[in-house]
Amino acid sequence: MRTVDRIHVHAPFARVFAAASSVSRWPSILPHYRWVRVLQDGLVEMAAWRPFGGGLLKYPTWWVSQMTIDRPAGEIRYRHVRGITRGMDVVWRLVDVDDGVDAEIVHTWDGPRWPFVGKLAANLVIGPIFIHGIASRTLAGIKRAAEAGDRA
Repeated sequence: MRTVDRIHVHAPFARVFAAASSVSRWPSILPHYRWVRVLQDGLVEMAAWRPFGGGLLKYPTWWVSQMTIDRPAGEIRYRHVRGITRGMDVVWRLVDVDDGVDAEIVHTWDGPRWPFVGKLAANLVIGPIFIHGIASRTLAGIKRAAEAGDRA
């Protein structure tokens, strides 16, 4: 399974990178995030809502990731180590361009270890409905915060 979400942000690189990498502040700038807890040794526990039907229904999601930040490369990486998405790799790429920042999130994963249906579930439901649904909202929220001048 591979999902790619992109957005252009009209804000300076430093502000966009700060908003994207300061994950403990995400619940205050991203309404779909329930909580983010920074644990030890680069581990972060995250929980978000995946809204459906215009927000009338919300499905809770949760995972723990190993987070690494490489500011010179403009990358933030996650390796999911707990939760249904264990084994997923996520990379945020932020590229400084003339009028702002091009931001991209790429999720790659072999799917849950469910016999016969794991890869199918990842490719047909988990990736396009849950991961894309949350990642696209996350990028939109980072864009709003950075363009508004929130330094996260």
